[in-house]
Amino acid sequence: MDSSEHGSSVTSPGIAIGGTLPPGLTEEEAEEMQVELTKVDDEIQTLRQVLVAKERHAAELKRRLGISPLSEIKQNINKGWHDVQCSNAYLSASATLEDIGRSDAYKRTQETLSQAGQMTSAAFSTMGSAIRNRFGEMSSNFSMRHSLSMPAMRNSPSFKSFEDKVDNMKYKVMGRSNGEGDHSPTSNNAPF
Repeated sequence: MDSSEHGSSVTSPGIAIGGTLPPGLTEEEAEEMQVELTKVDDEIQTLRQVLVAKERHAAELKRRLGISPLSEIKQNINKGWHDVQCSNAYLSASATLEDIGRSDAYKRTQETLSQAGQMTSAAFSTMGSAIRNRFGEMSSNFSMRHSLSMPAMRNSPSFKSFEDKVDNMKYKVMGRSNGEGDHSPTSNNAPF
């Protein structure tokens, strides 16, 4: 049987190069090996085709059974997690963590962190109360009638300070270009 009869154009490397054979092989042995190689290649191709057909059939069966790729992934993850939980490394690590959890050092650290958390929570609560009280004082100083009144706001120290800073900035940016003198409308100690 010739390799061209099987639809394969595979030839041995020794025969392809100028018709010379590898050392220790006769021409008859090389031809037998060539025929065997062709048969193996054909079998490989057939197996690939069978595998593709089987994979399609399996996919169709899974579709008909309602098994989605996502459920397969979930099943694989669950199986993998189960395998991990049964492994010696996991069991050993779990035992070590249990031993650590029962140790005095761990318990003391846990208690200390718990107390620190409680103290921090209390500090934030106190700070929040202080801020709320301060805002309450500020709002009681300005009634609704006063907050709607612009003159009352303009007389407050905060507004005066802000107004001074804005005037000073205006002077620095525009003052000299408008032909104004070298004097500032506010004090020379302004931060801007």
